[in-house]
Amino acid sequence: MKKAYFGTDGIRGKANIVITPELALKVGQAAGLVFKRGAHRHRVVIGKDTRLSGYMIENALVAGFTSVGMDVMLLGPMPTPAVAMLTRSMRADLGVMISASHNAFEDNGIKLFGPDGYKLSDDEEHEIALLIDGDLSGQRAGSSALGRAKRIESVHARYIEAAKRSLPRHLDLDGMRIVIDCANGAGYKVAPEALWELGAEVIAIGVEPDGFNINRDVGSTAPAALVQKVLEMRADIGIALDGDADRVLIVDEKGHVVDGDQVLAVIAKDWQDDNRLSRPGIVSTVMSNLGLERYLEGLGLTLERTAVGDRYVLEMMREQGYNLGGEQSGHVVCSDFGTTGDGLVSALQVLSAVRRSERLVSEVCHSFDPVPQVLKNVRYKSGNPLASEKVKQAIRDGESQLKAGGRVLVRASGTETLIRVMAEGDDAGLVEKTVDMICDAVSQSAA
Repeated sequence: MKKAYFGTDGIRGKANIVITPELALKVGQAAGLVFKRGAHRHRVVIGKDTRLSGYMIENALVAGFTSVGMDVMLLGPMPTPAVAMLTRSMRADLGVMISASHNAFEDNGIKLFGPDGYKLSDDEEHEIALLIDGDLSGQRAGSSALGRAKRIESVHARYIEAAKRSLPRHLDLDGMRIVIDCANGAGYKVAPEALWELGAEVIAIGVEPDGFNINRDVGSTAPAALVQKVLEMRADIGIALDGDADRVLIVDEKGHVVDGDQVLAVIAKDWQDDNRLSRPGIVSTVMSNLGLERYLEGLGLTLERTAVGDRYVLEMMREQGYNLGGEQSGHVVCSDFGTTGDGLVSALQVLSAVRRSERLVSEVCHSFDPVPQVLKNVRYKSGNPLASEKVKQAIRDGESQLKAGGRVLVRASGTETLIRVMAEGDDAGLVEKTVDMICDAVSQSAA
């Protein structure tokens, strides 16, 4: 049986155990062969976050790409959306981001982008996977056709300017005090600089990466440090990115955390008022809160739901012509300005709504009261607990308890060996009871 390399967000796993230099070498060769289309000199751009293992993976990828005749442009630490943007703007045939996003430093991953800046299709990933498993020795380039590699130093400014252009003309951030938490990750240089250039007073935390501290007690998955700093500095707003800066959470001036659902609501309303929504609605996933759906209905907007994963959000946006979508976790896609989730651009859209409304962040960013929602994770070692009849029956019982006023969603994580159990409804106690019942069934089946 062929090994499954690609999950919902590229290839990911423990560095030097799953994501080895041998694998990275073969990924570079296989992806390079798939995207060598035409007779021109082919190019690939490679960015990374700040994990220690990035050096190892980067060099292995360079060896793989150059061995099949592709030139490599190394960007260094750069946000995932910057790599996607630069792939397109630099007319590269392929883009690569070395990152495991919000995971701890021990993990790493490889994300691939096509020449249009979008993540690869399932068919393209399948074609690459088949080559990884095959014998590539006969497809290497000749000695005179090997690729070259060089480091590009000017790309930070290009991305900053692109992000700044997402703000409406003549709008700046003069007089705003902003705390930005870069998770000791890929956005640690560009995000604070972009905010400062727009006129804000910037207090930056999570901007001292050492290879090990990415996402450690900082960033969008650990907002406590940002909350404390916002209150300490009496800031107007806090912005938290994750390790590769493709997701964002907001903290208001009172220290309250604002999730991706509220961010989507703010941007949707602002764009609707400004006639910038390409269709009367947005796209999100099955994880988005019912409160968001009800709020949008009140505005005359629809919420189209997809499977979990920003790639599925993007697919529906492209297929049906929406220009705003995202996830509760903070992946927000503003497709007028980029081809993937962009934490900095999404934050700028929220700042734009705040500036134009002349209200406090706490007022602008509390568009609706979320329906009580509980999400718990159950770790398992192997197999498929969701195939258990006991788990299936627990899910049916949970749905029956919540009835039409709530939802149950149970799914396997696409990046970790976890079963995620979510339920929501107007009765908070019943929601909690439902989730615990299903988690118990999963735990017993996974034992």
